[in-house]
Parts: sequence; structure tokens; C-alpha cells
Amino acid sequence: MFTLAAPWAGGGPGPWILFVPVIWVMVIFGVVILLRRTVWRHRGPLRGPQFSARTDAPSPIAVLGRRFAAGEIDEEEYWRRLSVLEEHFATGPKGGAA
Repeated sequence: MFTLAAPWAGGGPGPWILFVPVIWVMVIFGVVILLRRTVWRHRGPLRGPQFSARTDAPSPIAVLGRRFAAGEIDEEEYWRRLSVLEEHFATGPKGGAA
């Protein structure tokens, strides 16, 4: 070990001083990785909770039914849009023969 530090033995800490910043960078990097895998995955760091499209958002067919029930669209438009959504989501007609 003294042979590695020989050029700096005259005055100064030697090459070992470089390890302290490297260790701090590794610690900070590890904390960021840990936060990204746990806390920030389910909600943004400053934005509040984020909703997943698969679990929390209502389905397009449910939104269409709500709009029809609220009177925003008429029956003809409801059935037209419902047929397009059923084709898109491959649900098919209800009660029909397969």
C-alpha cells in the first residue's frame, strides 16, 4: 500500500481521497434506484397519484353508457358507437351464438 502512495507521501492524502466521492455517488445512485422501484412507480415524485389505464379508468363502453344515460348522445349514436367499440374490443354481441 505504501508503494501506491509513494509519489504523494511528501504531503497530501494520496489517491485514497478519490474513493470518498465515488462512494457518495454510489450511495446517491442506490437511493434513486430504490425510490424509482418503490415510491415513484405508483405516483410521480411531485405530481400526485397516477392512474393506470387498466385498473382505475372506466372502460370506453362504460363511458359511452354514462353519456347515453346523461342525455349527451341519442340512441342512434349510442348504438353506432357501441358497435364500433364492440368490434374494437372484440366482445361481440351479447347473447349471440358463437
